Formats: sequence, C-alpha cells, structure tokens
Amino acid sequence: MACAGQAGKLIAQPRIYDNLLSSQPLCFNLFAELKHDLPLASVVTADLTGKQAVRVTRLEFEHSPGRGDPRYTGDHSAFDVYIEYTLPAGARGFLGVEVKYHENLAGGNDRHRPRYDEVAGAMGCFRPDALPLLRQPPLEQIWRDHLLAGALQHADSFDEGAFVFLYPEGNRACASAAARYGDCLNDHATFRVWTLEAVVAALMRHTSAEWVDRFANRYLRFDRLARL
Repeated sequence: MACAGQAGKLIAQPRIYDNLLSSQPLCFNLFAELKHDLPLASVVTADLTGKQAVRVTRLEFEHSPGRGDPRYTGDHSAFDVYIEYTLPAGARGFLGVEVKYHENLAGGNDRHRPRYDEVAGAMGCFRPDALPLLRQPPLEQIWRDHLLAGALQHADSFDEGAFVFLYPEGNRACASAAARYGDCLNDHATFRVWTLEAVVAALMRHTSAEWVDRFANRYLRFDRLARL
C-alpha cells in the first residue's frame, strides 16, 4: 500500500523494507533528517553547490512536477529527491537528485518520445552527435531525469535548476556512465555529479548528529566486507 499523501509515487510497503541496501531506503536514511531540518539542509546544499546563503524551502521524495504532463517530459519520470531553494536576491532554484547505490544502469530503456528531443533542443546543452548515445542504456535514464529538470526549470519559471546524479565512489558502473554522460554535454551548468562520500563529508562539516555516523557505517564502511 502506498504511503498516505503520496498519490502516484512509488513509495510503498513492503518495497522500502525488502532491501535496505537498495537506493530508495538509502534516500530516506540520507535525506529524511534534512527534510525535518531545513536549516541543516540549507548549509549542506550551499556546501555541495558552492553557493552562498542557500535557503532550502522544500524537500520531497519520489517527486515529479507532473507525471504524464506534456509541459514537462510527458512520461512518468521522477526525481528520487527534490530540493527547492531560494537565494539572497530572491532567485528560485531546485535540484532534482537521482540516487544509486549498487545499481548498474543496465536496465532496458523506455519508449522514446518526441518530447524528449524538444526539451533537449530547448536546453541547448547536448552535443547533437551524442543524441543516439543518450537514447540508450546506460545513459538513457540519466538523460530522461536531466530532461525533466530542464523542462521543470522552463515550465515553472525557475531562475536556475540542475539534475544531480548521486552514487558511491565504488560504483564503477555509475562512475563510468556519469563520465560518458558528461562527454555528451557542451554545457555542464545543469548537470552535477555527487558521491555519497562527498555528501556525508559535507554533513559531517555541519553537524555531529549520530545519524550521520550510522548512515556512513551502514552504507560506506566497505572495509567490513574485506574482513568477511
């Protein structure tokens, strides 16, 4: 049964409990505390983006501005985590985050839609010769989420917006895909790559809360595997 108030969102029991090392439970374990502590979310977001005085106003999970809405990408893509913020001069911005842990991006691709090409053209950040690569795994899922960010920025009149691809340093498949994806761009302003290690380090610079250590112990202490 889907969680209350999450109509259309793929957040449900027992899915979030079946595999606590999958990316969706990881999202909650990493970002749920920030959803309830927006001042901390603000300083951590400022740290990770290099922006000054970011004020996070909203943090959501499994978020789409409109599933199936032709103003966006017309499909059912959604960000694992969505962070909306304002800047000192009143500018509005957002980050749409896709979170991976052990996933390898090898899944099949969805039906291509003409709307994708329309959004890609309007964004103007893709190398034209790279479009065939972007329509296929392992880059296709990254591309669709990046397109959703571009469509959202335009349709909802945000001053800035970016798509964030987040994964642990040891996930070589994701690291390779992120590098290949970056090579398909002629402008990187709306695409960011974060590692889990970098996010945890930013958290530790701004809080000594026990939950951060517990998260790092669960998800990043790969040395414990070596001992097994």
